[in-house]
Amino acid sequence: MTATPPPPTGPSSNDADICILVEGCYPYVPGGVSSWIDWLIRSQPDTSFSIVALWPRPTDQKPRYQLPPNVISFHHVFLQDFGAAPRTQLAIPPGVSELGQALNRLTTQGGVEALWDVTMRLREMKKHVPLPVLFNSPVAWRLVQDMYAAEMPYGSFLHYFWAWRALLGGLFATLEFELPRARVYHTISTGYAGVLAARAAIETGRPMLLTEHGIYTNERRVELLMADWVADIVDKGHMLDDPRFDLRDMWVRAFEAYARTCYEASSEVVTLYRDNQRLQTALGADTARLRVIANGIDVRKFAGLPRASETDPPTMALIGRVVPIKDIQTFIAAAKLVRDRIPNLRAWVIGPTDEDEAYFAECRALVARLGLEETVKFTGAVNIVDYLPKVHVAVLTSLSESQPLVVLEAGAAGIPFVATNAGSCREIIEGRPDEVPQFGAGGIVTDLVAPDQIAAAVVALLLHPDRREKAGDALRARVETYYTSEQAAGAYAELYQNLVLAPSWGAGQEAI
Repeated sequence: MTATPPPPTGPSSNDADICILVEGCYPYVPGGVSSWIDWLIRSQPDTSFSIVALWPRPTDQKPRYQLPPNVISFHHVFLQDFGAAPRTQLAIPPGVSELGQALNRLTTQGGVEALWDVTMRLREMKKHVPLPVLFNSPVAWRLVQDMYAAEMPYGSFLHYFWAWRALLGGLFATLEFELPRARVYHTISTGYAGVLAARAAIETGRPMLLTEHGIYTNERRVELLMADWVADIVDKGHMLDDPRFDLRDMWVRAFEAYARTCYEASSEVVTLYRDNQRLQTALGADTARLRVIANGIDVRKFAGLPRASETDPPTMALIGRVVPIKDIQTFIAAAKLVRDRIPNLRAWVIGPTDEDEAYFAECRALVARLGLEETVKFTGAVNIVDYLPKVHVAVLTSLSESQPLVVLEAGAAGIPFVATNAGSCREIIEGRPDEVPQFGAGGIVTDLVAPDQIAAAVVALLLHPDRREKAGDALRARVETYYTSEQAAGAYAELYQNLVLAPSWGAGQEAI
């Protein structure tokens, strides 16, 4: 179905310059992408922002960030709280089968045309029944039956039903939300936020920008592989060419379809480092729209910190949230191996522990099981500036990353880094091939889930002060040259200015 969106009305003086759409972090989760968003808004004081935060459901959590003064509005979309009170008696309106086919196409293939097809069919459906009512009514029952028959008739209907409810509930919440008006829509990921941004571009005719830190589809794939709440319902045995897909495949395929939709609708697709572009183009991003804007930090905040003294206990520290994606358990296992070589070792986990309490409990149990109670310390959320002067080697054991700020911050303080080969860690630590001058290695890069490699790297740096100092100097020089806040802020200021001034799609001009 090819359709033309309604003629755009054009931005007004009351609209925000930039509407940021963010999923699952800001302003409730500290660090990482949330810190970056806070920095971005504050780095553009003459630009007005509105924020749409996609969150699972209403929460009692207090925001971890105070909204900057140039934020003129803040909105929520609750992905897992969609639907009105159940209705057992409701006439089936016309077009339900066609809507199911359109939803199947959007969640399996994606694309702007598929999104617009679903949007238009839902608009027609809402003439008969509001979308929240539809979702808890015989209409939804009809939809899920039709989509099950088309997608997974060989699997458990019960398991499919609940997966469908979770997946489509978030999508419907995204499509039902009333968009705030803005001159530019800027999403910080694909996923549901990416679908919402694509919808904004189609419906308003205004430019849409994507800044992808980590590749959202990869991160969701890792989470789904580790998740115990996703049931395996298809036994493929040893058949490598079995075309059937399971519930995990259903989720992954949907997020990949949403990514294609977001990439296609984007005027610009920004990533933090070049290697991400390979993954983006594999899911359909137009190479002509790709660009790199590296993260930057306030180097002055860290450059003046003293380095850890040789008289301090040898200290390795992981700076990050205690969540599975950071693989804290590999850090703990590595700490055990390092302590076997260096008995007076201190191993700190510097970061909040309250995001995944079950995982934190597992980590503490592992510490106890390995007899590391006097070695491993969980600091909770703290100001890392107070801890960096006592850290000899910084460590990151993440399974997936984008361009971690902690590597830049520790590097600016002259602390060498041991990190897994995730995201841009290798690029930051070892430098790009075209780096001039060549600063040298700022630490050591290891494989994922390799406590023996991490331990060997930490020991090599702890036991050889000259090597440690040389690596710290190299990392500091690289950060000061390529990763400053001023460079990143200037790049976004120019990008925003160009997009804000871009014309809307003209009346009668096809967006699809």
